[in-house]
Amino acid sequence: VILAGPLVCAMSQAINDWYDRHVDAINEPHRPIPSGRVPGLWGLYIAGIWSLLSLAVAAVLGAWVLVATVVGLVLAWAYSAPPFRLKRNGWWGNAACGFSYEGLAWVTGAAAMLGGNLPSSGILVLAVLYSIGAHGIMTLNDFKAIKGDSEMGIRSLPVSLGPQRAAQVACAVMLVPQLVVIALLLSWSQSVPAAIVVALVVGQALMMRRFLREPISQAIWYSGFGVPLYVFGMMASAFAVRGLG
Repeated sequence: VILAGPLVCAMSQAINDWYDRHVDAINEPHRPIPSGRVPGLWGLYIAGIWSLLSLAVAAVLGAWVLVATVVGLVLAWAYSAPPFRLKRNGWWGNAACGFSYEGLAWVTGAAAMLGGNLPSSGILVLAVLYSIGAHGIMTLNDFKAIKGDSEMGIRSLPVSLGPQRAAQVACAVMLVPQLVVIALLLSWSQSVPAAIVVALVVGQALMMRRFLREPISQAIWYSGFGVPLYVFGMMASAFAVRGLG
């Protein structure tokens, strides 16, 4: 939890805020770096220090935890920093975020509980599915930055596809992997967790109707109320496969 959250996730936020400082000056000038509350190069320094701390903690937890952490760190830096700056493309950037935020947490958590060994194929498949779904969650965050992204040449999905189509894509990308998860849980005789995920997916689908009517104004609302249902389903799935090794 400490590795995936306060270390790797915090590092990714720091490096993203640093390289997004010019965009944030347009969209959210109150944020720490554009407002001057984090002065000079300190945003970059924090990202570098936290990267090293993440590697140190991962090395203690085992080989596969370290491998997953390295992948997560590479994706986080590639997402925000030149020359790759994957966030300039809504497809690649959100994919990098999804796998870094969700996949890393799944793999490192499972590997740590297994003494640093590689998790089972079932756990890895669920990690990939929920990482794909997280692509849609990342798209939700792009609706509030349409103006600044357009001016700075960042081709987020709301910019490149338009708000309505981007909202439809985000919903589909969030829903389809969860439907596959339900099928897998049933195939593994995990009927109760599958039923829980079904109920949570229905709840998300109902909320998506409101989001799709007015995607720009309702994206933050859906992030606050719909995304937690996605996370609860992920937790139910993780509990279901805890014995798979």
